[in-house]
Amino acid sequence: MTVPEYFGSKVFDDRVMKARLSSDIYRSLKQTMEEGRELDLSVANAVASAMCAWAVENGATHFTHWFQPLTGTTAEKHDSFISPAPDGRVIMEFSGKELIKGEPDASSFPSGGLRATFEARGYTAWDPTSYAFLKDKTLCIPTAFCSYGGEALDKKTPLLRSMEALNKQALRILRIFGNADVKRVTSSVGPEQEYFLIDRELWKKRRDLVYTGRTLFGAMPPKGQELEDHYFGVIKPRVQAYMNDLNEELWKLGILAKTEHNEVAPSQHELAPIYSTTNVATDHNQLTMEMMKKVAAKHGLVCLLHEKPFAGVNGSGKHNNWSISTDTGINLLSPGETPYENAQFLLFLVAVIQAVDEYQDLLRLSVATAGNDHRLGANEAPPAVISIFLGDELTAVLGAIETDSPYNGTEKMKLKLGADVLPRFTRDTTDRNRTSPFAFTGNKFEFRMVGSGDSIACANIMLNSSVAEILRRMADTLEGAENFDETLHNLIKDTVSAHERIIFNGNGYDDAWIAEATEKRGLLNLRTTPEALSRLLDKKNVDMLTAHGVFTEAELRSRYEIQLENYCKSVRIEALTMVDMARKEIIPAAESYAASLASSVAAKKAAVSELDCHYETRRIRKLSALTDMMDERTEELASAAAHLDTIHDTTEQGEEIVNGILPKMARLRAVCDEAETLTPSDCWPFPTYGDLLFSV
Repeated sequence: MTVPEYFGSKVFDDRVMKARLSSDIYRSLKQTMEEGRELDLSVANAVASAMCAWAVENGATHFTHWFQPLTGTTAEKHDSFISPAPDGRVIMEFSGKELIKGEPDASSFPSGGLRATFEARGYTAWDPTSYAFLKDKTLCIPTAFCSYGGEALDKKTPLLRSMEALNKQALRILRIFGNADVKRVTSSVGPEQEYFLIDRELWKKRRDLVYTGRTLFGAMPPKGQELEDHYFGVIKPRVQAYMNDLNEELWKLGILAKTEHNEVAPSQHELAPIYSTTNVATDHNQLTMEMMKKVAAKHGLVCLLHEKPFAGVNGSGKHNNWSISTDTGINLLSPGETPYENAQFLLFLVAVIQAVDEYQDLLRLSVATAGNDHRLGANEAPPAVISIFLGDELTAVLGAIETDSPYNGTEKMKLKLGADVLPRFTRDTTDRNRTSPFAFTGNKFEFRMVGSGDSIACANIMLNSSVAEILRRMADTLEGAENFDETLHNLIKDTVSAHERIIFNGNGYDDAWIAEATEKRGLLNLRTTPEALSRLLDKKNVDMLTAHGVFTEAELRSRYEIQLENYCKSVRIEALTMVDMARKEIIPAAESYAASLASSVAAKKAAVSELDCHYETRRIRKLSALTDMMDERTEELASAAAHLDTIHDTTEQGEEIVNGILPKMARLRAVCDEAETLTPSDCWPFPTYGDLLFSV
């Protein structure tokens, strides 16, 4: 079969619905999907019946409400389609009630105090805007997840709320500009996904990778990524076979996987999809990560989605390409040919600028994890300081507006590459900036801070909500304006002037920029997860997010507790894993090698008594000193981890981790990695960086 023939074959999509639903039912369902109209039970029954028939025909035996609890992964509880028949056999059926609502046990999922552990009831609610799909023999129905009291216990519900808030305020702006045709404005996302592939047999021998997803020990090999020969290089056959199978699985699920290539670090790669509506893109990205791991296992590989699986080389991010569009097909962040004259575009542009400046703390904390703390600011990841890259043309446009100066435009240059056989082409009016956390790239913004293993829901909740808030304020100003043109001009001008500090087109890796950003511009530098998460409950953030109905205050407090607790648990597991590996593997290996050297010295001196054995003696002394240091630092870390267990307040735990645990982990790693450089590879207890990065 060709790709167009099997694309979406595992999805109950629009084609299937048109073919299997009556025109009235189909029309009613589409109104629910596109306009948010309430779903009638009779429509749900008809859809459920058609869904069941289609799923069973394709080999399904079970269905599940597929949801995204606050664990950072997806969850599913399978129920079969079978119902007893009078003759003692069974029939396969599925009702509208089962489609619309499920009742998973909510007590075992993180709730951050929203629910007591003995209060078990929770509900899943069908999200009709995201198509159901088949996975193995199960029909998966994308749903939201809430508690018995209606509190959101998932990432989808606040995301849908934020999309509705953005839609409401963007429509107000469009109506002010006289646009009455648009019925809905949606945010859309294309998340680029970076990942590492390593050999599965080697992975099994590294308990740090198995338990934590990253290497807690490891000296750099003679070659890393410094030659830059892996980036966009020829894809190795084993990796290409993996990518081919992954593409096929994703295409069957209707996921628009488009681009694949080698990334900068050895064994690092990237997959990028075509844009889709934000909640669908979020669902698809969760599925993509699941399929990446599943397909890797079939090829004897492991897909690492940790943000920093290897120290000393690039970490992995998920570049969140975000834009806003109308149901009539207009991208509201598209400058057009004459952006200086495009007032509607300029208003939406400066709204985003103001939102990112005022709510930079929300954007930073939306990507805050233990793993991402290692990645941000290191090896081609953006720094923890948030800034916006606009490029020369838009910066000049806004500068002209701010100073009431004429703007002559940026001439589009034809590039001639010096050989007649090569075509001439028009150069873009702006370059790309890979060091910027939030970069304008033509008709969208690329938020580069999201970690590889993160759900993109959190970042887009904060993006949608903060932009909705600024649009609300702008609509309030413009709707009551006596002189619309003058008020609009002044609004854009004043916004640029008030928030130009967030615009930076230079090198985000430069230490001088970090100093300028924090000391002169007053931008935030929230370097650790506890530091970032503490801003979630600031009054301005709580007021904004609750005013738009994205979160209740209780839901916000729960998320603070859950995210911080997850951070503390993750680092605690890493610390205990380091202690375990040092005690049981690394220290015994160093001692064993030193003992073998001592035996060699004794044997040589027994044969030739006057031999000095300088090499062995020096190596024994170094290893002995390192072994003592490893033992001392291991016990320091073990003691600190034990002390952590006595602290019951999560905020205090976070502070103890930043100030106590992490420095001790770094001290232990440094001495163990030095010991690795002095120990023969056949004596070292687990695969090295060289083995892991260059074996596939």
